Amino acid sequence: MPGITLKISGEPNLELVHSIVPKITALTCELLEKRPEQTLVMVQFLPREQWFIDSRSLAEQGRNSFRLEVTITDETNTKAQKARYHHAAFELLAKEIGNVHPHSNIHVIDCRASAYGYGGLSQEYRLHHP
Repeated sequence: MPGITLKISGEPNLELVHSIVPKITALTCELLEKRPEQTLVMVQFLPREQWFIDSRSLAEQGRNSFRLEVTITDETNTKAQKARYHHAAFELLAKEIGNVHPHSNIHVIDCRASAYGYGGLSQEYRLHHP
């Protein structure tokens, strides 16, 4: 059950959101072997004037950026799967958003099964009580 948080520089753009959400969901589910019906996606926008890389705002640099955080249950994916995901997700988001700063980043967060869950049940509980 991945939880995906995507922060994008710039003003809110619902057309972009509706384009990206199904694509990042499909990519995450395919490469990290997750189920789309259990995949949560939240998209947030932050003005370029408030996003800094090397102490210079993206507005000053004339660039866009993103930060993608994907929370998964620890030990459910290999390093190779996560590496493929990093590459493919960066390529997808760079294409969708355009003119992205190379420091746009992705963070796959491995959470212990006892500390992560949904519907009031941890993933560890679900594992032991199918």
